[in-house]
Amino acid sequence: MLIGACGYAAVRGGAPERLTATAMVCALAVTLTFAHFRPPTRGAYSAIEVGIALTDLTLFLVIVGIALVSTRFWPIVNAGVELDTALHERARVAGTRRTRGAPLAYAVGRASFRHLTLDVDERVLIPRPETEQLVDLVLDETGLEPGGIAIDIGTGSGAIAIALAAEGGYSRVYGTDISRDAIDVARHNAGVCASLLRSPVAFVHGSLLGPLGDLRARVIVSNPPYIALGEAVALPPGVRDWEPSVALYGGLDGMSTTARLVRDAAGALEPGGLLAVEVDVRRASLAADLVGRDPRFHRIRVELDLAGRERFVLARRRHDSL
Repeated sequence: MLIGACGYAAVRGGAPERLTATAMVCALAVTLTFAHFRPPTRGAYSAIEVGIALTDLTLFLVIVGIALVSTRFWPIVNAGVELDTALHERARVAGTRRTRGAPLAYAVGRASFRHLTLDVDERVLIPRPETEQLVDLVLDETGLEPGGIAIDIGTGSGAIAIALAAEGGYSRVYGTDISRDAIDVARHNAGVCASLLRSPVAFVHGSLLGPLGDLRARVIVSNPPYIALGEAVALPPGVRDWEPSVALYGGLDGMSTTARLVRDAAGALEPGGLLAVEVDVRRASLAADLVGRDPRFHRIRVELDLAGRERFVLARRRHDSL
């Protein structure tokens, strides 16, 4: 009965001046449910169809809580609180964008990354849980020793760079990106997260390490574009049709950006410095072989993600190489 009443409020003409948090949640539920389900051709919806819709709704409501009031459980804890028209409109717009196919993070304009809440839109890749693990690997390798410079190549939203500046002990963190739009987003997010930072972080426009000149780094980390152009058709529509192609595709074989990164990183790392790269699970061994062919690297290893897939390549720069 509650869903029905809220559904009426969501679909009737004109938005109410005031809406409680509970009513907002119900209205979004109706919006998403109607968007998911076309009229059934068999006279009933399958359990799988219902499950997909409910899973998506659960995720959506969590993210809406973050987007609207910066606390994911706020709509539950404050169920009876009245929301003003502007806040209700933001929720309505987010719901509408989601029904049109926008990924959840783009629909609400926010994404969680480790302990950070970042603003995201179609100018940048949506941060992934796997990349959170890449930050863990870097901190495990270097986090106990203070000092040194960390560089995040292809920074996008700034997720990796900001997380390292917030959790690591580096003297400075840099992020680079070939997209000026991405640099704008990253700088904005650094400002939003300024109170959490332990190290200064700067974002510079340019390709790979080019804009940083002769800077020598203790850590170079990257989640570069690694999807082959021919694999685009197999991507989910929410990725292929929405996320920036410059952040997705690594040339014909998916390895062109990684190959350039490995070559340049060897000359930019200080002796003993760490290279940490996220790679396509189908090409992890190729990436590791690529690093291994450069005599300036040693202690090369492949690390698994939480699903047990080969996802990360790590290496150290030799102390005795030029």
